[in-house]
Amino acid sequence: MLKKILLCIIALLIVIQHPAFGQTSSSLEQLDALSDKALEMTKLKRYEDSEAMLTHFSDVFLQLTAEESIFDMDELRIITVAHNEALGAVQDEEITDSEKVNAVTKFRLVIDAVKSTHQPLWTNMESSMMDTFSQTKEAALQQNADKVEEELSTLFAQYDMIYPSLKVDLSSETIQQLDTRIHFLNQTRTDLMTDQQAQRELDALRYDLESIFENMEEDEADPSLWWVIITTGSIIISTLSYVGWKKYAAGKNEIKTRKKQDDEY
Repeated sequence: MLKKILLCIIALLIVIQHPAFGQTSSSLEQLDALSDKALEMTKLKRYEDSEAMLTHFSDVFLQLTAEESIFDMDELRIITVAHNEALGAVQDEEITDSEKVNAVTKFRLVIDAVKSTHQPLWTNMESSMMDTFSQTKEAALQQNADKVEEELSTLFAQYDMIYPSLKVDLSSETIQQLDTRIHFLNQTRTDLMTDQQAQRELDALRYDLESIFENMEEDEADPSLWWVIITTGSIIISTLSYVGWKKYAAGKNEIKTRKKQDDEY
């Protein structure tokens, strides 16, 4: 009987939580699929199709945000800016194919960052960014100014691609710290071979990003699931305590009854 009661309680709590969570998840999946399709079309140089996907995304996005409170204000702003940049890029006939792909990739990563609860797609940039750090360091040691400039430009482009996603997943304090390091390196890029402070900032930026990538690889449980777990656990403990108390009270009554009967005899 106790098992049946506990199962009913757990099922009820999951049902209460599931509809809202399921609806939000479905909406995010729809937006994620549209952003993925837009990127696929851009890579194939089918820019009209990509533009159509991005335009459709905008329509769906506006409809969903009017019906549901899926995003906070920061997420709304970040998504809107990334979407406008992506749409503008595929419409611009004067920029290169690579620039178009980069703009839509940035947008794609943002949508995934909003949707994902762990290991978002932008963390796949770790290997290439760490390689760029190594190449920059090596070029500075070899006093190769042209190579340093080339690698730093690559590093800044990589950072720019994941920057909106970082703003989704990281605290404003962490973003500010990264921005400060990037700004300093950009200001001293021509002196990186001789400026020890610039070299220390490069090492510090690498360490910060390594830590961020590592932390993002750790699984994060859905807060709504934690609520169910905690609430269910509390009810189970209360139920078990109540059942235990009833058994204890019944046992005491039984002992009293037996003692009374023994006294009568």
